[in-house]
Amino acid sequence: MATLDIRDLHVSVNAEGGPREILRGVDLTVKQGETHAIMGPNGSGKSTLAYSVAGHPKYTITSGTVTLDGEDVLAMTVDQRARAGLFLAMQYPVEVPGVSVSNFLRTSVTAVKGEAPKLRTWVKEMRTAMDALSMDPAFAERNVNEGFSGGEKKRHEILQMELLKPKIAILDETDSGLDVDALKVVSEGVNRVASSGEVGVLLITHYTRILRYIRPDFVHVFVDGRIVAEGGPELADALEADGYDRYIKAAASA
Repeated sequence: MATLDIRDLHVSVNAEGGPREILRGVDLTVKQGETHAIMGPNGSGKSTLAYSVAGHPKYTITSGTVTLDGEDVLAMTVDQRARAGLFLAMQYPVEVPGVSVSNFLRTSVTAVKGEAPKLRTWVKEMRTAMDALSMDPAFAERNVNEGFSGGEKKRHEILQMELLKPKIAILDETDSGLDVDALKVVSEGVNRVASSGEVGVLLITHYTRILRYIRPDFVHVFVDGRIVAEGGPELADALEADGYDRYIKAAASA
């Protein structure tokens, strides 16, 4: 069973006046087959955690460790992390002009798996996954994310996850910008992947609405670069009722 293990992680970014610490000692373990939700107010460091684990050069790891199945993730390049089984669905997916969705997906699967899928099998698998996400088959020939709506971009992120079949999937505010119908479709896609028991999901959000459709096994409250509370799905229900205010005040007085 694959395990992503984060221990005492400290992360800084360059800012006016010098480096600014954003993550202040994060401990978190995500295993295959588990769904974790990280919740917290804007600016608490949730997305920084996602991009630091994925290897974004903007973020500097100042101390701590990140391992996947005991292997040092921080020593890996970005593409090595993907091949090791890490996946990041971005909050703001980028456009890739001149590259079709079909070519992008097949190239990605080839890079991660080490061999190209057979074309006939690949086309059927891709179309089946697109159909499950209510994506028009014509999207396969469009340039990646170019002219896509917010909902279409997020469906494409989940399509990538379904086809790449990672060990650990980090979903950074996948619910951002989605209407109710798109939210349901995207959530169903996440649930399909999670229900296989072969993927660990780390879902980052500051709204509870996506958790009406994706029921997490564990909920972690993030404030000021730290996890300040942990629990089961009932914690998300409490946050829906009471918000983050008491956690913010407790962090400020600590």
